[in-house]
Amino acid sequence: MALASKIRLLVLDVDGVLTDGGLYYDADGLVMKRFNVQDGFGIKLAQSVGLEIGVITGLDQKPVAKRIRELGIVHYYPGNHKKLPHFLEMCEKAGVSPGEAAFMGDDWIDLAVMREAGLAMCVPNAQPEVLDAADWVSTRPGGHGAVREAISFIMQARGLTEDALKQWAE
Repeated sequence: MALASKIRLLVLDVDGVLTDGGLYYDADGLVMKRFNVQDGFGIKLAQSVGLEIGVITGLDQKPVAKRIRELGIVHYYPGNHKKLPHFLEMCEKAGVSPGEAAFMGDDWIDLAVMREAGLAMCVPNAQPEVLDAADWVSTRPGGHGAVREAISFIMQARGLTEDALKQWAE
């Protein structure tokens, strides 16, 4: 909980974290992605109390870019297999140190960022090495509310839950 109390930026992977990691194709062969509305609402909650959100993903796909725009996420780096330089750049642009940023991932491609972030987070179905590197593991799998759970954890640690409830539940 102590690590989470310092977090001002939450950076997310997409496939396996914001989505279930599956690749769905329509009849024309175009990629489709399944996103969870609880995760989306959690992102809006975070933004409403000043917790910035960023996304770094190994793939560059139109459905993801559309969802990022819908959620108003300004820190977005698609198509990057080497995520650490983009994470550091994102921290600089957001005006936070890497120690004030959390990263949530699920596979080896995320390990370098997880090791640099102030709070390393992952989903329960992450690769064993990622689970070992994590400071916190969600109970929900990627694409099924894991991001919402992570946001709630950070908001609670920072004492932001009551402010969010006042904005959204009254």
